Amino acid sequence: MLPFESDSTSRRNINLGGASSQSSQAVLLDRARALRNARRDERNKEIAALKIRNWLSSQHGIQIVRAELRVQFDLGPQGHGHSIEDGQLDQTFLAWTRLLLLCGADEVRLYRWSAAMLDKGHDFVIGLLHGPQKDSWLFLMKRVSVSLLRKFAQDATSDQALLFLQFLEMIVSPASWTAAASRSVPVDITAYLLQNNLFLHVGSAFQQMPTTLKAATQHSVHLSRLIVSTFSHLSGSSTSYALAFLDFFVHILSVPLLPNRIPLKELPLLVSCIPWGDLPLFTSLPQTSSSTLNDLVLRIPRSLRPHVLANVLAFLSPRYIKLSSTALASYLELYADLLDSISPNQLETKPINQTNLATSSVTKPSVVHDESDSDEDDVMDIDVSPPNQSTSLPSMDSKASLDSRTISRLSNLTTAAHIISLLSATARHPDARPQLFRLILSLTVSVPSKKEQIWTTIGVSPGGGSGLIRECWRGYVRSSPLGKVQDDGATKVLMDPAHASAWPPLLLLVSLYSQTLLTMGDDEFFSLSSTSSITARNPLTVDDLIVFSRQLLNIAFPLYWFEDQAKVKESGPVGIRLTWEKVREIVSSCLKGIHARDSRRPFTPPEHWLLTSQLDLHSFVEAAVLEEQTLSNGDSEVTVISNSRHRRNGLSPRQIAHLSPRLGILNNIPFAIPFEVRVEIFRHFIRNDFVRTFRQRRSIEPINPALTFDTVIRPRRKRATVRRTSIAEDGFDQLSSLGSDLKGPVEIQFVDQFGQEEAGIDGGGVFKEFLTSLSREAFDTNRGLWLATQQQELYPNPHSYATEPHQLNWYRFIGRILGKALYEGILVDVAFAPFFLAKWLGKQSYLDDLASLDPELYNGLIFLKHFDKNFEDLSLNFTITAEDLGVSRTVNLIPHGDQVSVTKENRLQYIYLVSHYRLSRQIKRQSEAFFEGLSDIIDPKWLRMFNQQEVQILVGGVNAPIDLDDLRQNCNYGGLYDDDHETIVIFWKVINSFDHEQRRGLLRFVTSCGRPPLLGFKELYPKFSIRDSSSDEQRLPTSSTCVNLLKLPRYQSERVMRQKLIQAINSGAGFDLS
Repeated sequence: MLPFESDSTSRRNINLGGASSQSSQAVLLDRARALRNARRDERNKEIAALKIRNWLSSQHGIQIVRAELRVQFDLGPQGHGHSIEDGQLDQTFLAWTRLLLLCGADEVRLYRWSAAMLDKGHDFVIGLLHGPQKDSWLFLMKRVSVSLLRKFAQDATSDQALLFLQFLEMIVSPASWTAAASRSVPVDITAYLLQNNLFLHVGSAFQQMPTTLKAATQHSVHLSRLIVSTFSHLSGSSTSYALAFLDFFVHILSVPLLPNRIPLKELPLLVSCIPWGDLPLFTSLPQTSSSTLNDLVLRIPRSLRPHVLANVLAFLSPRYIKLSSTALASYLELYADLLDSISPNQLETKPINQTNLATSSVTKPSVVHDESDSDEDDVMDIDVSPPNQSTSLPSMDSKASLDSRTISRLSNLTTAAHIISLLSATARHPDARPQLFRLILSLTVSVPSKKEQIWTTIGVSPGGGSGLIRECWRGYVRSSPLGKVQDDGATKVLMDPAHASAWPPLLLLVSLYSQTLLTMGDDEFFSLSSTSSITARNPLTVDDLIVFSRQLLNIAFPLYWFEDQAKVKESGPVGIRLTWEKVREIVSSCLKGIHARDSRRPFTPPEHWLLTSQLDLHSFVEAAVLEEQTLSNGDSEVTVISNSRHRRNGLSPRQIAHLSPRLGILNNIPFAIPFEVRVEIFRHFIRNDFVRTFRQRRSIEPINPALTFDTVIRPRRKRATVRRTSIAEDGFDQLSSLGSDLKGPVEIQFVDQFGQEEAGIDGGGVFKEFLTSLSREAFDTNRGLWLATQQQELYPNPHSYATEPHQLNWYRFIGRILGKALYEGILVDVAFAPFFLAKWLGKQSYLDDLASLDPELYNGLIFLKHFDKNFEDLSLNFTITAEDLGVSRTVNLIPHGDQVSVTKENRLQYIYLVSHYRLSRQIKRQSEAFFEGLSDIIDPKWLRMFNQQEVQILVGGVNAPIDLDDLRQNCNYGGLYDDDHETIVIFWKVINSFDHEQRRGLLRFVTSCGRPPLLGFKELYPKFSIRDSSSDEQRLPTSSTCVNLLKLPRYQSERVMRQKLIQAINSGAGFDLS
């Protein structure tokens, strides 16, 4: 456009109307900018339109030229200036091949060209690459090969694809190039193919192959041979070789069911030619951003990673013995990385119902890290499959997309044969042990239903068990930096990525040792077993356990105390598929197992378990009480249903740890806090609960403005009339329906044997008398609800009579009554079996608890554990004989257990099941009913602050000598008496001469419980009191146990005092209202 020619659109708009403009400078600038942008956009549109026109024109020209070239190509080799007979075939085919590439190399013409070349034969084609035009031919062959590669990948099962594969195999096969000097040609062609995604296209072609051996075709044969030829031309030290190996993993080994797509006769050659030992080369590639194999895993699409794992496992597992130490470590690391990147839902399996029940695979809930005692009444599920047998089908989870054959192949990861082979291989190559430790952890996390089977296999295998525990401890954990710091920097050390390699051996040791404790008796634990076998001894010495347990305590405590609990819940150690929350749970479980043994037979130094140096106990108590109050206010109405039973306050120890660090410590590692402090916290919890409970219940009633605060928190008393002759029955009839209302005051009116109401007002003491009398009747073993061990410790009667609905209601009522005693701080003179107390705490009982219940069965199971002869001679199966009211019956421990024999491999599972049946399953319903009643009064998380022995102290006081000095310092006097009164001086002198049983008898006579309060007599309420009753020295002392009062006549001599006290104590005299 000429300068004097202008577009009308570019002319300025001039207003001739004379109207004034009030536009600001900013508006004018925006308008100018918009006009400038519009002109620029217009110019860009014109330029783009011009480019499109030029491109279309060029494409049109190209199409015309290619059409002409196709016509020339279709004339065949004869139409290019040379006849076939004139001896210039190479020139003729050279020109024809150039036309093929220039005209676009479509599938039809590629097929014609390939057929012609194959028709000329092997010698002709190889000769072209040796002749005077070899450089031109090499250039053309590379590009034609890529075209063939791409075309056969599009439809790998067609006849044309077979021809393409045959030609490619011919020019790259080592057999085609016998002369050493000419071997550079196939190497160059192979390298060019790799640069153009050889394995990507081969993998695509493999996916089109059938997955049944009967349908195997020649296509898969040539595909396999093409892979063999490729690896034969590559140098193991080159970058291209490492990249090729990488592509092989990403594109070939990711093909689903790859072994099923390769003919059987080709598999040995293919597997043998793959350089499995060169996987470590990948970490040296310049393209990788780190030195871990996780980069390889990240290059594989997530959905294909299970197939890579299944294929590598199928090809490589028989060849572990041939791998070097470095290669073995690399594959174990690769296994772990793949497992950690796969959803567990894809690897979980379900058992198959088969007629051959000896190979049935059923799964037991893990007991290593889950202590809840929540098994159903039906038989427990335990994997008792013999090695080398896979009997699983894919889970029906909606997220699982793997076929049954892949699942079956992956299930071999957890078989005994595979785990034993890994243990054996790493025993020969100890440098690969750390990678094995991580792999085992990954397996237990990725396939949690097989966790028990994995630990059991390791526990009984020659390369595992006690030897592996000692190896982990001495070689890795003892010198580990983890758990060595106790100050404020402990958490920083634990979470430091530099210490990531220290976690797998520690967690494996913790998990394996926890599993070992399940079937280890106390004699074995303390190495007191009479057997000489090393397997009968604790793999860790007592000195080792002292150091180990303290190390674990220094790990668990910072993880509970860490301020950022969100980080604890969401992140974890580098390279392990576990959160810090799960890590501390695993560590805490092992700690509790060791502490339980120390509680029964102490072996650690004083204050070994305490962490008071890291805490201000006063502020800890205040904060714990406040946190519990906050939790209860937001969760007081929570009721969850778990395993067909109701539990109050359904917060688990893990949830509590996340919401409250202090309560997390008290519920998971309570032994880190002194027992006296925990009792103080327990009492605070009860006081707060009382205020909260009855304030809430009062708030829903019509409000009376005249009510004071004291009235609000003092609920109306529940009244019950109880006959002295029927305390238990009347108590049950009138109080069993109260439920949690039993927390409030209960006024008892006793009726004597003549039907007359006894005089007096219940200010709390009469109820205490009722409670202790009721406890004596309710826990009487003659009533049929309770049995006693040889140590006279009570547990629920396992007979069917005790499971009837009415009897279960009695268990609930007794649970509430005992809860009321704990709530009120009233000691009850009853001792419970430790395995029954464990159920109060939500824990399972194991072999070590069986000795107190059935010593004969316990000794038999210990014998079986170390039996090293022919198991067929024992004729044992997975059943147990139970007697019920004189009738014997056989109970299956697993489905169809009568058809599953006990073997060396599954004996630990049998031992666990037998112990679990006797300690838990037989009394499951009775224990649940009792605990349901107890939970109405006492929050379960309060009890979890204690172990079994400590709960027994809460219930019945300290089973220790009575401290008379403490008793005298906390004694009140009434009437004429004071501490200097002549009769009182004689009384204390006589009491000091009593033996232990006589002192306990006196305490029982006055307070109804022969054990002192757990925190000393200052905690006894009401206080131990003595008042004068008369001057008649012929009269016996009497007591009012409801108020802990001894009514003592004014005796003047030690002889009379001693005689009358012993006579009164042995007479069993009881409540006497003065």
